[in-house]
Amino acid sequence: MHNLTATGIADGVRSGKFTAAAVVDAHLERIAAVNPQVNAVTVVLSDASRSAAASIDAKVAAGEDPGPLAGVPISVKENIDLTWSATTSGLPFARDHVPPVNATFVDRLLAAGAIPVARGNMPDIGLRWDTDNDLFGRTVNPWDPARVPGGSSGGDAVAVATGMVAAGLGNDYGGSIRLPAHAAGVVGLRTSAGRVAAPSRHVEPLPLSIQHFAVNGPLARSVADLDLLFGVMHGADEYDPLSVTTEHPSGYDGPRRVAVTVDPCGWGVDPRVAASVRAAASSLAAAGWEVEEVEPPSIDRCATIWRQLSSTENAPMLLTPGVFPGPLSEGTVRYFRDNIVDVEMLDTSASYQGAWAERFVLASAWRAFHARYPIVLGPVTTQPMPLIGYDLSGSVACTDLWKAHRLLVTANFLGLPAVAVPTGTADGRPQGVQVIARQHGEHIALAAARDIEAAHPALTPIDPRP
Repeated sequence: MHNLTATGIADGVRSGKFTAAAVVDAHLERIAAVNPQVNAVTVVLSDASRSAAASIDAKVAAGEDPGPLAGVPISVKENIDLTWSATTSGLPFARDHVPPVNATFVDRLLAAGAIPVARGNMPDIGLRWDTDNDLFGRTVNPWDPARVPGGSSGGDAVAVATGMVAAGLGNDYGGSIRLPAHAAGVVGLRTSAGRVAAPSRHVEPLPLSIQHFAVNGPLARSVADLDLLFGVMHGADEYDPLSVTTEHPSGYDGPRRVAVTVDPCGWGVDPRVAASVRAAASSLAAAGWEVEEVEPPSIDRCATIWRQLSSTENAPMLLTPGVFPGPLSEGTVRYFRDNIVDVEMLDTSASYQGAWAERFVLASAWRAFHARYPIVLGPVTTQPMPLIGYDLSGSVACTDLWKAHRLLVTANFLGLPAVAVPTGTADGRPQGVQVIARQHGEHIALAAARDIEAAHPALTPIDPRP
């Protein structure tokens, strides 16, 4: 059963073709067989998931509606509140921090019949493009163990790719859903800012960049599954003041024009990545989209200000002794210290305010651009996934990674929805692209991603490569 999509599982349970109990047992067996090789799953929720499955099967037997996600086994990232286990964010001192209530979108998924079977690994506090921490250790890329699995939702991406779960829940502040989805050969949806409520109902004074750039969203093995999960997750709650509720259309019948950027702002692109973007563009053209190679507005400025704001706001919290409420891993501290070396920090009120003011101007330019081109197609990252340890090899490496991820962080900076979707393999590793739509245009991004997916067969689930 670990080969089935979330949609296939839900249809099978709802129709009585198989039971939720059988689905959960099959995925728990898959976790036992695969996770020792990849360390993607941190906590296995055996008892609670079997109890939830029994409740769903009882509803089916009684002729009741078990929900649109009946029996779908999911993973929940370590920084998303689920009362079944601690919300650790990968921090050893938080290993006993069991939340009193679930995140609102977790409750919505549970009510729809989804069953958490495991927690997904992440770098501590989620501020690295790799997945490693002092509490649970490193997650292994199942396609190439020498390379990083991406971060920060790396555990959930690998769990989905290897069939341990049908879908995962992650979040995305600088590509943290799309990058690991890309590395694992699965699909991932970065939602619009505010479209899915916060990962905790406990409101804290977070930096402005986290408030506006970070979002929650699903990872899965098909675009249809992303659509199904997002349709349940989205909407405001009474705790998150930035959350919004707006309609999620079931399809898209608007203008079908695509702006293709193969090498965003001309900073360089690997030939295999360029070929992947052009293959996706050809797929969209064949599906009836009007495709044009044209550069979206000011990607260089969007990426630069994202880095300035995230560095300026997070550096005092992470690097000043005694500010953060507990120790961080050596890797996270080292990465962040190296990362800010090449950053022009916004250390005056005028420069800080000016950066936020310029964001408004850039967002306006992108809104006008999206009115002409509803979809922007480009790379997830312009370079292959790096070897383990590359991000800890000095400030030059940190800057190179940021440049490779410039289109990723542009979507975060502007609060836009984007879908990462595979396009095949090269050198034995997944290749893929992302499609970016206007704010609250998840249905547009999903429509384009479906057409790309239709031309490129699914890559997962796989058995980990030695």
